[in-house]
Amino acid sequence: MTSILSENHQIGPDQWYSTAPDSYDEMLGSNGQIRPHWEYLIRALRTLGTTEFERRGAEAAKLLRENGVTYNVYSDPAGKSRPWQLDPVPLLVSSEEWSGIESGLMERAELLNLILADIYGPRELIRKGLLPLELIYNHGGFLRACDQIALRGKHQLVIYAADLARGPDERMWVLGDRTQAPSGAGYALENRVAMTRVLPSLFRDSHVHRLALFFQSLRAGLSAIASPAAGTPRVVVLTPGPFNETFFEHAYLASYLGYPLVQGDDLTVRDGYLWLKSLNGLQRVDVILRRVDDDFCDPLELREDSRLGVPGLLEVVRSGNVAIANPLGSGVLENPGLLAFLPGIAEHFLGRRLRLPSAATWWCGQPKEMDFVLANLHKLVIKPTYRSPGMRPVFGNLLSQQEVAEWRDRIRAHPAFYVGQEQEGFSTMPSLVAGSLEPRHAVLRSFLVARADGYVVMPGGLTRSAPHKDEMLVFNQAGSISKDTWVLASEPELAIDLVVKPTPDQVAASQSGALPSRAADNLFWVGRYAERAEGTIRLLRSTIKKLNGDPDHSVKEYTESLHCLLRSITQLTGTQPGFLGEDAQALLNDPEAELLSVALDDTRIGSLANTLRCLVQTGYAVRDLWSSDTWRVMDDLEEYLLNIKQMVNPTLWQVQDVLDQLVTSLAAFSGMVMENMTRGSGWLFLDMGRRMERGVVLLSLLRTTLAQERAMAVEIMLIEALLETNDNLIYYRQHYRNNMELHALLELLLLDESNPRSLTYQTGRLVEHVAKLPREKSGGRLSLEQRLALEASTALRLVEMDELTAVTDSGARQNLDQLLSRLNYLLGALSEAVTAAYFRHESAPQSLTPLRKK
Repeated sequence: MTSILSENHQIGPDQWYSTAPDSYDEMLGSNGQIRPHWEYLIRALRTLGTTEFERRGAEAAKLLRENGVTYNVYSDPAGKSRPWQLDPVPLLVSSEEWSGIESGLMERAELLNLILADIYGPRELIRKGLLPLELIYNHGGFLRACDQIALRGKHQLVIYAADLARGPDERMWVLGDRTQAPSGAGYALENRVAMTRVLPSLFRDSHVHRLALFFQSLRAGLSAIASPAAGTPRVVVLTPGPFNETFFEHAYLASYLGYPLVQGDDLTVRDGYLWLKSLNGLQRVDVILRRVDDDFCDPLELREDSRLGVPGLLEVVRSGNVAIANPLGSGVLENPGLLAFLPGIAEHFLGRRLRLPSAATWWCGQPKEMDFVLANLHKLVIKPTYRSPGMRPVFGNLLSQQEVAEWRDRIRAHPAFYVGQEQEGFSTMPSLVAGSLEPRHAVLRSFLVARADGYVVMPGGLTRSAPHKDEMLVFNQAGSISKDTWVLASEPELAIDLVVKPTPDQVAASQSGALPSRAADNLFWVGRYAERAEGTIRLLRSTIKKLNGDPDHSVKEYTESLHCLLRSITQLTGTQPGFLGEDAQALLNDPEAELLSVALDDTRIGSLANTLRCLVQTGYAVRDLWSSDTWRVMDDLEEYLLNIKQMVNPTLWQVQDVLDQLVTSLAAFSGMVMENMTRGSGWLFLDMGRRMERGVVLLSLLRTTLAQERAMAVEIMLIEALLETNDNLIYYRQHYRNNMELHALLELLLLDESNPRSLTYQTGRLVEHVAKLPREKSGGRLSLEQRLALEASTALRLVEMDELTAVTDSGARQNLDQLLSRLNYLLGALSEAVTAAYFRHESAPQSLTPLRKK
């Protein structure tokens, strides 16, 4: 097989691109010639050459990885968050053909919208026999609690997606409808951004229709379903959380559209309205763009074991005080059994057949149709009417005789739960495989959003291709590979900015004080985990350096100082018993295994690897708040974690190299935070977490090393190690020469207001930050968190150095230990006070509906 990038202009499929004789290929005609709308792309790829085109593909993959684009694949050995895969060869659709597809999609969306309104409204389709009652009422997507609930306006189906593939008649067919919470639009946008970066000239010269108008229409469509009394509506994106398979997309769309990303516990129902728990208190929510399955949205009326929804949400929807896109219960339209009845319903509502056909479908809930399916099971595709996790279509031609018999018994037992579909051969399209193009079956998911004047279709959409040749099943959990979809215009299209520009009122409504308490909590802990990781790394580096740096174990002072640092590691990380247990002496004498465990074992609570894992996971939970550059640093940290897990028989020398790289990445993260984040509430909480944790780390180090008097030689070694750990060694030598004195150390690390590593610096920043936090007016009185921060700062300012360094008869620096202990308590109490005031919204029971006036 020759490369597609060869210079031959008249090349047939047998030379470089093997297609099945009886299948339609999107690029190659039956005569072996490249289709006209593909010719420019193929010429451009030949000009680039194999090596350069593969390099561009690798650059796109790198860009997606750095931007944190992932798809969470459950039970995937490659990890929970698998990098998004993009084939650099796009799917091309001519403008003329797309015009027909677009019309067919709009028609289908309008029909499904009418069906949804009828199912939860008058139910005329059931009364007239156009829809079997059992097909609807037996479906898990039909929610009886949503009966007679309707959005304002004529469109109940706000967002719709259809999976398309070219059928045997060379027309686009609809394989399935996505109506509950269609996913993929954000991935399509990210694919487009990556492709325009790596193939800018090719994209521009191909006159590709742009995507920005769709997302602008999405904003308008969501605002249109809000109550007129809302004025400028507040819209939120409701996500199941960071462990959901498409969480990246939830965060990406929320950030792109300018909406707060919320989870169920960020919202509460009070007095008949839905409220966002924000830092400024409760703020009313008018519209929800939901990515949570509908039956999980309200544990009071729907699925009672759900922890993802909002108790009482459905009652607020009934009262018209909040609108949800798509409405709860819209999942009933994803029933494949509906396909068997769409032709008749289309004739009823539209007076004509649908432009876009579907595969012939037989619902087994009807005796005649069930008999047909059972008789032809070996050549049909069997699908459940209600999709559940882990269930996939079953291809009858791949079943053994025993499996066919088992499926017949299964269908006979519950006929209404299955459909049989005709297995058709769908088209293939080119994918880049090892430097050549190979045909792969693919599915195009196209997206529509309702506006007052009808539906707007995204030009193109998300194309997914099978990972292996001749494989028919294409979906993300099976490892499909995504493609950008280019709808080619006949002439250059007017440039539309991909960035949605909301009005000032929209900005005020979506951002002013709307940072959810959960997001603030996560930012606070991102700051704490980042500083805890850095403190652990610096102490580990100093200790490993002392252990390996020409040690002299015969010197008692060296051994004592080393053991003190080892105990400090256990104390700081909380990895007890470690070097503090009853059998610690053996570990102190041979510490390498314990140090490797503290550094690399991510299953050990308190270890460096575990702290970094917590940092990445907590950062991912607020993915929508990070810039692309900041996320690249997070991605580097995750890459280091992966490399750590893959290390075989690691040594302390190897670990020291990794620690150096990690310090650089954490410093980059701190720099990004300091230079790129606006000084709003989110930054305040993140920096408060950093300052609090830096203070806690320093207090732990000082208490475990200096609270007890030691021999002068030992203290000199410890002072040098503490200065190195706190990155103050060079500064100390410049100002205090090489005299390692306790008095000077305490001045620098406790009281120097100009030293960003000192305790006074941390408490000073905490006093400033706490004063800026949003709070109710209290007549000039200080809040609890203000009092705690001020007390910690004042305690340091009132220190008498001679008293701190004084030693009791027992050899203890009692005053120093009491000060450090008191400060540690105050910082812990401050953390609890901030958590109680801003991250929890506990109150007495509230009425879910407005109280009627007597």
